[in-house]
Amino acid sequence: MLTQEQAVEIRVLERRGRSIRQIMRETGLSRNTVRKYLRGGGRATYGPREPRACKLDLYKAYLQERIEQARPDWIPATVVIREIGAMGYAGGINQLKAYLHAFKAVRADPVVRFETPPGQQMQAGLTTIRRGRDRLLAFVATLGFSRATFVRFFALICWLTSAMD
Repeated sequence: MLTQEQAVEIRVLERRGRSIRQIMRETGLSRNTVRKYLRGGGRATYGPREPRACKLDLYKAYLQERIEQARPDWIPATVVIREIGAMGYAGGINQLKAYLHAFKAVRADPVVRFETPPGQQMQAGLTTIRRGRDRLLAFVATLGFSRATFVRFFALICWLTSAMD
């Protein structure tokens, strides 16, 4: 396959009136390659591939029926593979799981908001932050309504002396 630059060069030379032989000599390509690109057959045309046959194809109608019977619940792949295995399925569970995944409805967990009126709730915590050899304590408080945060840092020695007083 030629690069796009080479394909354009072939077309430009043809527009300038060069024959296929002259183009062939100038570009160093074979006569058939030059002809192919002048006819427009050198473009890559990629499209979707034909689906490949798989071991599961014979059982897809049964699987669709079982999925519909179980709605809104779901049947695990291990149960389904036992059922179609008794019918003659010789494939693996990974192929079955990949097929069933497209039909599984994902239920989003309902969002439960926890809101408090202003001035009713505050969450507080004390944490240790290490900074080199020196330890630093941090007191953090967050208001429930506005989510405003207050942080106060203390040196560990200062905290111990004030706690003993």
